[in-house]
Amino acid sequence: MRRGLHTDSILQQVYLFSRCPPRRLPLTLPSSAAAASRLRRSPCKMAVPLLTTKIVKKRVKHFKRAHSDRYIGLKPSWRRPKGIDSRVRRKFKGVTLMPNIGYGSDKKTRHYLPNKFKKFVVHNVSELELLMMHNRTYCAEIAHNVSTQKRKSIVERAAQLDIVVTNKLARLRSQEDE
Repeated sequence: MRRGLHTDSILQQVYLFSRCPPRRLPLTLPSSAAAASRLRRSPCKMAVPLLTTKIVKKRVKHFKRAHSDRYIGLKPSWRRPKGIDSRVRRKFKGVTLMPNIGYGSDKKTRHYLPNKFKKFVVHNVSELELLMMHNRTYCAEIAHNVSTQKRKSIVERAAQLDIVVTNKLARLRSQEDE
C-alpha cells in the first residue's frame, strides 16, 4: 500500500513535533482533530542529540595480551611485547594485533555513546544542574553509590530539565517490587 506525498510530510511533521524515537505510525491519519492531536503528543519527552554524524568504530574487540590464552599467570589486559624474538612485536602475519594510533576514533565522535550523547556521571541534583544548557550533548549517568531516595529525586529533576538519564531504572525496580 502506497502513501501519498502529503501524508508522508504530515507524518514527518508529527514525528519531528514529538521528538521521540521513531515508531510505527498508522498508514491513514485519523479524521477527528482530537485523535490527530493525540498522535502528536507523545508520552516520552527526550532531548534530541546534536550529533548527526554516524559513529564509526574501527575496532570494537579488545586488544589481548600475547600468550594470555596460553598461561594462567598472564591476564588478557594489554601489555606491549618487548622480547627480542617476539612475533607479535615484529608484526608477523596471523599473530595477535597490536594497538596503534590508526585505531583511534574520529575526533568528532570520540567518547560518544551509541545513543549519540557523551556521558556525565552525576552524584546529586546540583551536579545535574550543570547539564541544563548541555542536554543535547551530554546525558547523565547516576553514580553506582547513590541511594534509591536520591536516585528518584535526580530522575525527577532530569525529567524537568529534559536531560537523558542512561540508568534511570537502576535500583528503582527492586524497591517497587517489595
